[in-house]
Amino acid sequence: MTEDDILLGTGLTVLLAVGSQIFASRLRIPALIVLLPVGFAAGALTDVVHPDQLLGEAFSPLVSLSVAIILYDAGLGLDLRHLKGATRKVVVRLMVTGVLLTWGTVLALGPALLGVPLAVASVIGVVLVVSGPTVVGPLLDHVRPSDKVRRILVWEGSLIDPVGGILGAVALHSIVSGGLQAGHFRFGSFVAGIAVGLAGGAVGAALLWFTLRVLRLGETLGTLAQLGTVVVVAAGCDMVFADTGLIAAIIAGLTVANVPGFDLPARRPFFETLVQLIIGLLFIAISATVAPKAVVPVLLPTLVLVAVLVLVVRPLVALVSTAGTDVVAPERAFIGWLAPRGIVAASTATTFSASLAAAGLRGAEKILPVTFLVIVGTVVVYALTVRPVATRLGIARPERARPLLVGGTPWVVDLARTLRGAGLDVLMWAGSVQDRNRIEEAGIELAAGELVSAATDPQARLEGVTALYLLTDDDDFNALASIVMADSVEGPVHRIGPPPDSRGVVAPYTVGDTLFGPELVRHAVATRYAQGARFHVWPAADPTPPGHETLFVVRGDGRLEPVTGAQAVTAVAGDALVLLGPVPVPGAPVHG
Repeated sequence: MTEDDILLGTGLTVLLAVGSQIFASRLRIPALIVLLPVGFAAGALTDVVHPDQLLGEAFSPLVSLSVAIILYDAGLGLDLRHLKGATRKVVVRLMVTGVLLTWGTVLALGPALLGVPLAVASVIGVVLVVSGPTVVGPLLDHVRPSDKVRRILVWEGSLIDPVGGILGAVALHSIVSGGLQAGHFRFGSFVAGIAVGLAGGAVGAALLWFTLRVLRLGETLGTLAQLGTVVVVAAGCDMVFADTGLIAAIIAGLTVANVPGFDLPARRPFFETLVQLIIGLLFIAISATVAPKAVVPVLLPTLVLVAVLVLVVRPLVALVSTAGTDVVAPERAFIGWLAPRGIVAASTATTFSASLAAAGLRGAEKILPVTFLVIVGTVVVYALTVRPVATRLGIARPERARPLLVGGTPWVVDLARTLRGAGLDVLMWAGSVQDRNRIEEAGIELAAGELVSAATDPQARLEGVTALYLLTDDDDFNALASIVMADSVEGPVHRIGPPPDSRGVVAPYTVGDTLFGPELVRHAVATRYAQGARFHVWPAADPTPPGHETLFVVRGDGRLEPVTGAQAVTAVAGDALVLLGPVPVPGAPVHG
């Protein structure tokens, strides 16, 4: 390729990776559904979007290191406090049973179905045991199942990737060293690979402790230190044993996220953006390497394989893995209906296919197109059906808002009661015993104490909360928490504004939008409430009564939109307004 071809190919790859993700977000579908066909089409229709040709022999190592960065980020999002009891038991069972049944099924069906020797079927089976957070996470965000189900599937997807990578590397080396014959899997090599990965993870954690805790690097240098550490450690592990860098990366991420004392500037916008870009580039790059002429011969047999994996293998794995636990039947059925393949399957297939083809193994050229079709097939099937299945099983959270109100003064508790009266699933949290007792007496669900850890630990996540409203009497707390907790909630974080003459250390100087506008700051709402004003739910189709201000709009579909200082909210027929004003109001329910 000429220099111009390389520049054009690189630019188009980045453009397609970013553009596909933006397009998918607009359609509200997993980005993988767009990335894979776009990359495949670009590889078929152009001569320049071929990263394997652009990068040459560096393509495979760069893919492996990129996946390590993705898995490190996945490790940062895993909270070991949630891996206990039935969750831990089910996750371990899913991994062991899933590996054995998936591998065994492909090994049994592969030779007859795909026309490949047993050795190639063995490699394909190992490649397809993995799932991954890059595909499981978006589907779970779309469905919003129960916390138990989400934790099981996220942990399984994150841990099975590095284990599957090691299994694949061991299988590859065993087949090649065994004279390209099947049945040469070496358990000792698998254990040795795990040990290399664990040692690399320990080294990575130590380096990150030194850079983040001892040197106390800021956000920018701290992010660079994380990125550099993951790349160096993963590269070193892969030099010792292929794909062990994946285990090292996720172990380092787990350690940083769960060991107290790390001064962690993790998962900030730059790091998240980098990971998102890497995911897009990898899927475009790998799918572009799949030639259409290689897909056609294996298309129908692979569709049969996808049907077996989706309809037989995965439900059986879920049934065996959840037996004798507190996972109820609907949750068991949903776990049995979600096992998409993702980036690790694609990356390992790319490496193994090239290695075995170079070694002269017949049928090795089918590994990548078969894996590509399984990824596309499973993602499309689950993306199109996961929401209806979850709804039918009754485990999908409703689309209605689930706001968390922080604060326990009388007016905040009354506002929570009013929002609950409007049909919302309201949570509350407060620090003092008096405020918490007031919340419990009002019959409102009290959020767990993990909110405090979420306020100080950027890795903690408030599961199921769609919006956070900071309404305490401490303006500085509200201001700081609105910044720190922005990444801990699925939806927006809002705070009530401080009084104009606030003597706070932080609040008066913190930029950002505040609730209810400049007139209804904290003390103004509290004063009006003390003087007898109350919160009311009012039909949007009726004229707003005099002396009332609109605080929220409850949409007809259950979404909650607050009025803020930057923008008013326009209501339409079918919506409801949450007002603050005098009582009584004719025809309006009074909450007090």
